[in-house]
Amino acid sequence: MSTTTAAPVSTTTTAAAAPSVHVRALVTWLAVYPAITLAQLLLGPSLAGLSVPLRVLVITAVVVPTVVYLLVPGLLKARAALLRQRR
Repeated sequence: MSTTTAAPVSTTTTAAAAPSVHVRALVTWLAVYPAITLAQLLLGPSLAGLSVPLRVLVITAVVVPTVVYLLVPGLLKARAALLRQRR
């Protein structure tokens, strides 16, 4: 009985290079600034009676996950799409 082994399949994909640390910092800022501003506008009046550390705790508890899981990935996808269009 003979055994045959399949040759490894090579798939060629062109993965986009990861953005530089400077681009990532800019994208993060572009997500964080409006998110904090919006959170302050929406939650500020409700949180006015709390101490500053508690207000910051609540706002960052809302803003950080929003930025990390929604805004930054969305901005990076939009950036990648723009770069693909330029090619």
